[in-house]
Amino acid sequence: MQVTENEISAIVVDVCYKMHVKLGPGLLESVYEAILFYELAKKGLFVERQKILPVIWDEIKLDIGFRADLIIENKLILEIKSIEKITEVHAKQVMTYLKITNIKLGLLINFNVPLIKFGITRIANNL
Repeated sequence: MQVTENEISAIVVDVCYKMHVKLGPGLLESVYEAILFYELAKKGLFVERQKILPVIWDEIKLDIGFRADLIIENKLILEIKSIEKITEVHAKQVMTYLKITNIKLGLLINFNVPLIKFGITRIANNL
């Protein structure tokens, strides 16, 4: 499936909205992640779950524990939270993932909000 970052983002937001309406806030991140993986794959998107993101330093590949929740079509990183409040460090985490993968768009989604629109943060890396 050939889709742009913005098209993928729209699909993800739509799925998150439907999930949040049906399930509400407060579940574990792993529940939202599993359902998102299933729903996005069902739509024909290539989705990788809990993908290890190595850091390259002096031509050495370091598998040092970075894991992206979901990477969709190798074009969008989705970081899922279910926490009281998103802080600056969460956005920096997504930006770091974008930089080490050269992916241009990330979504940081916190499901622990009254309305999902308040839990969506879009993070761009040279997009």
